[in-house]
Amino acid sequence: QVHVVESGGGLVQPGGSLRLSCVVSGSIFSIRAMGWYRQAPGKQRELVATIINAGNTNYADSVKGRFTISRDNARNTVALFMNSLKPEDTAVYYCNAELKYYAGGVYINTWGQGTQVTVSS
Repeated sequence: QVHVVESGGGLVQPGGSLRLSCVVSGSIFSIRAMGWYRQAPGKQRELVATIINAGNTNYADSVKGRFTISRDNARNTVALFMNSLKPEDTAVYYCNAELKYYAGGVYINTWGQGTQVTVSS
């Protein structure tokens, strides 16, 4: 069984910083991409940032220059460093891992339970 567990959310004032972490554990063969998505109340889930095996990253325009994603392939972890936070960054942040259970399998999107980030004074 595979587990995707996020941590690091919380309440922060506008302009502040937070670091989110995610670890993927269990019996897996490989992870191709890892990323962070978020969902604000009444809105659809949206991409925040992704990083693939080779280290190539992709960011939503709304977070470019403020957020940084990093990955530790040996530990199956991904982190999101969030700076200059704004109230509009308030959302539940979900970790996503595109993983394969065995060598001949296909890549499957696997999600964590989410962690709440609230930016408010």
